[in-house]
Amino acid sequence: MKNPDHRVTALSSSAGFRWPEVWGEARTRVLVWYTVILALAFGLAIPAFRQRLFDRVEARVQQDIWGEVRDFRELMSGRIDLESLENNRMEHFHPSDPEPVRPVPPPPADAREAALMRDLQLPTTAAEARRFFSAYLQVEIPEDNIYLITFVDGQFYQSSPVALPRDFRPDTPLMRRWATQAEPEQGEQTSLYNENDRILYVVEPVKANGKLLGTWVVAHSVIGERAEVLEAVGVVIQVSLVVLAISLLLAWFAAGRVLQPLRALTATIQSISETDLTRRIPVQGQGELAKLATTFNDMMDRLESSFISQRNFVNDAGHELRTPITIMRGHLELMSSHPDEQQDTLEVVMDELDRMSRFVEDLVLLAKAERPNFLQLETVDAEALTHELFVKAQVLAPRNWQLESVAKGRIVVDRQRIIQAVMNLAQNATQHTEPDDTITIGSAIRKDKVHFWVRDTGAGIRLEDQQRIFERFARASHGRRRSEGAGLGLSIVKAIAEAHGGQVSLRSQLGSGSTFAVILPLEPNA
Repeated sequence: MKNPDHRVTALSSSAGFRWPEVWGEARTRVLVWYTVILALAFGLAIPAFRQRLFDRVEARVQQDIWGEVRDFRELMSGRIDLESLENNRMEHFHPSDPEPVRPVPPPPADAREAALMRDLQLPTTAAEARRFFSAYLQVEIPEDNIYLITFVDGQFYQSSPVALPRDFRPDTPLMRRWATQAEPEQGEQTSLYNENDRILYVVEPVKANGKLLGTWVVAHSVIGERAEVLEAVGVVIQVSLVVLAISLLLAWFAAGRVLQPLRALTATIQSISETDLTRRIPVQGQGELAKLATTFNDMMDRLESSFISQRNFVNDAGHELRTPITIMRGHLELMSSHPDEQQDTLEVVMDELDRMSRFVEDLVLLAKAERPNFLQLETVDAEALTHELFVKAQVLAPRNWQLESVAKGRIVVDRQRIIQAVMNLAQNATQHTEPDDTITIGSAIRKDKVHFWVRDTGAGIRLEDQQRIFERFARASHGRRRSEGAGLGLSIVKAIAEAHGGQVSLRSQLGSGSTFAVILPLEPNA
């Protein structure tokens, strides 16, 4: 494929920037779709991410609540694990945290442990219940936003931490109900002061001999965790927007580079004119765009070759028509009134008109060869057709005509076109042989193809001319005499063979003659 550097068109970097063109560009549409897809992805991912965080927070809160319930139930069952409670206190204690109950000077370790063990015995009276709850709240430090609340004799007693939200004030309906709760309960309730806040709680009554001494409650307010989740989601959204903006900017430039061959294609097409078909697109890398550029360049090569062939055809046709017109004009201008001279001039004019008529008919035939209805196919006996060809060829010129072999079988061809093609080959052979040369005609069926050939013992054809002579108006550069035609005979033979789905072959050597063969399928697709 022709592709010299000076013929390659690149996109001009100095092109004006116009917003209407930018909005209509392919990369703009790609970027818009990219933005829509990312927006949908983020629009679905962020709510899912937020809900997933809420679910995990609630699962952790439930785990913390039931951890407190488990510890309290073990304590109430008589299995006192003071060491576990102390470790729990140390895990949750921070020097900056407020004391859960009113601080008192710590007694010696042994005395304090003994007092705690005594106070943590199962209560049987209201007084023992107070000591029990006080000792319990000293050693049990809850997680953040978890509140341990105790009631004795239907009244609020103590809590950890001491500072409680407004929902846990002693005069609220929820606190009053918990104070007299005689049965275990697990539930949740919307905050009285913030509809976005929910209170999760578990109530455990403390009884002795069937009498309600007090109530222990573990409660949790989710507003704090929800605020943290929303804050985290807000940070994610901000970071995502920044990343999205940067991604879109990079995608814009990346799409521009990827689609640059399309802009080069547009620039190349705009630069093509009927007088200059040499522009090509530079092919870089692999992929669809590289294939598009390669396909476009191949198409331009074919168009350029076609336009060159058309231009040469017009020039050659004009030359072939100009010669007989000049001859006729010259004879007519010089014609005198003498009858004999007028008769001679008339014969010359008629001969040139006949040559022009044959030339025009050949051109029309070549034009029709590209039409679907060019052939009139029929089933023909190959042997009879070969004999007919041999008989008709013998009247073309006095030569040593021979019939070499005859195909036997039925073939599907356009009989008239095949006769025309072989007669053109025979006529061409007579024009490049002498009367004592031999011209052989034959046919054969080989491998589902039928062969018709014309072999002569003439001068032969140079190797460099063997492809060119099948072009329109082409003649061999070497020969003992010039053909009488316009150089369209072999072009017609080639067109007829290709219309049948076949081809024309040539074997020739200077001084040894030539063999032209028309090779056709037994049943063409036409």
